[in-house]
Order: sequence, then structure tokens, then C-alpha cells
Amino acid sequence: MAQNTRIVGIDVSKAKVDGCIRSLQLRLSRPSTTEGQAAMIAWLRENAVGVAVMEASGGYERLWAEALRAAGIAVRIVDPKRVRNFAKSAGRLAKNDPIDAEMIAWFAETFDEAAGHPPPDSEREELDRLMTARAGLIEVKTQIENRGEHRQSRVVATAHRAILRTVRTQLAKIEAMIAAKIETNARFAQRAEIITSVPGFAEQTAAGLIAWLPELGQIGNKSAAALVGSAPYDDDSGQHKGKRFIKGGRRKLRNLLFMPVMGAATQHNPVIKAHYQRLRAKGKEPKVALIACMRKLIVILNTMLAHGEKWDTSRYPALA
Repeated sequence: MAQNTRIVGIDVSKAKVDGCIRSLQLRLSRPSTTEGQAAMIAWLRENAVGVAVMEASGGYERLWAEALRAAGIAVRIVDPKRVRNFAKSAGRLAKNDPIDAEMIAWFAETFDEAAGHPPPDSEREELDRLMTARAGLIEVKTQIENRGEHRQSRVVATAHRAILRTVRTQLAKIEAMIAAKIETNARFAQRAEIITSVPGFAEQTAAGLIAWLPELGQIGNKSAAALVGSAPYDDDSGQHKGKRFIKGGRRKLRNLLFMPVMGAATQHNPVIKAHYQRLRAKGKEPKVALIACMRKLIVILNTMLAHGEKWDTSRYPALA
């Protein structure tokens, strides 16, 4: 560990949490209530814990993260897939809440990634929740619209129309709240102005990048591409040269970026369009070329935000 800070692994569920201070071989389980939070925090203070590490668990971790941070305990949220793969690599195949808490603690002790995590930001977290809600409404809207392409009974068609009216109304409200959140936050507004200067990127793309990739502009280009999940990874062994694949990354951001990148690569952005056409001329499949364009755009945005500069067509073609 780079820092001598005692760590607790916390497994969060709807009803309760389990904590494990692996270095002291101590465990505690408490309900997910105000009283349970107070008891857990008192236990952590008693044992001089400075860092609490939890998995992203569908939102249940948020209240615990807020309570722990308010108590002066640093919080890290980690990818549950990475923790599970870590446990499997260690031969720990059994899984229950106390074991999960221990694995989270062990993972955190092994991979000290605190420096790579952005500091807590309640405004960004609220924007994250709004963007996540928007994504959920769009998914419902798409599902209903797709069902409408097939012949339905009059009752079903009427129900679908009613659902779509409600979803569109709520979607408009959410998007208005997102716009207001960005407009009233000077830092967000500045980042949004830079992002939307990129041909092909509009307000919702900017909001997603602000909410889901706050590290952009503060990290290296390769790290930025990896966080999105647009970086290809080798699959070589000896003489075997395997096909490169993208892995990991922030799926909801990648999903949000796909259509704007497609528009940039085929219509709106001369730099990205030329890059896309070169890749297609070399025989790259359309989706492979689009992911490469996504990677290039993220690298360009990372540079723009690092320098506080808007899009300049003459400057960015060489960046890969």
C-alpha cells in the first residue's frame, strides 16, 4: 500500500451491510438503517479505519457512502466484477456477504487505486443520477416503440401510446433538469461548452461525459480510452497473434457515445469522418472503425479539456 491507512471492506445490500477489517480480522454486520449506520461508523472509528471500500451495488451504496464521508472516512467504490475475478484468482469460490466484505478489503489492500479516483462531488453525483434516469427512460421508450412496429390489439396499442406519452413527458422534465444543473454550475458549463464545440457532440453527450467521466482532462490519453472501454487489448501468446478486443470500461457512457460518434464519423466531423474512411479503406469492419473513432474523440477531448481549449479542426487530426 502506498499509504498506511486502515481499510474496511463493506458489502452492501438492501437490508444490511457487512464490514470486514481484514488487517485486524474483525467483522461487523448491521442493518441498513440510520441506527445501523451510526453503529458501523462508531465501530470503524473505534478501530481507526480511514478508508471504506464498497462495490457499486445498484445505488444501495450511495447512502452509506454519504454517511461515511460525512463521518470523515474516505470512500472508494469499486467494480464488483473485478472483485469477483480477484476472489476467483485467489481460489475463493464460496460467496456470501461476510466473504464478499473480506474479498473487497483484500482487493483494496492489493490494488491501492485511491489516487486514480476523483474526489467526492455531490453535484456531479446528482447529475449522474439524472443521466442514469434519462438512460432508463430512453430504454423504456425504445422498447415500447419497437413493440409498436408489430401489429397489436387496440387495447395494447392504446396502452402503449399512453405509456409513451408519460415517458416522453418525464424524459423532457429530466432533460430540463440536466440542462439547468449544467447551466447553474460554472465548472460543468465550462466543460460542456468545450465538449459541445466538437462537431457531432450535443448537450446530452456533454452531460454524460461530465457525469460519467469526471477524470477526463486530468489523466493520460490511454487511461481515458480505457475508462470508456474503447481501448483494444492484445490477445497474443508466443507465435499466436490474436484479434484485439475492447474490454471493461464504463458501459453506459460507451452506449451513450455510440450514436454521436457514428454521426461524427459519417456526417458531422471532418477529422473523424476522414479517420473513419481511412479505416474502412483498410478493410476494418464498420463497428471496429467506429470504436476506433470513439477512442480518437476521447483522446482529443482529453487534450481539449486539459488545456481548456475548444475544437480546432486544424489541430487535432494527428492525435490518435
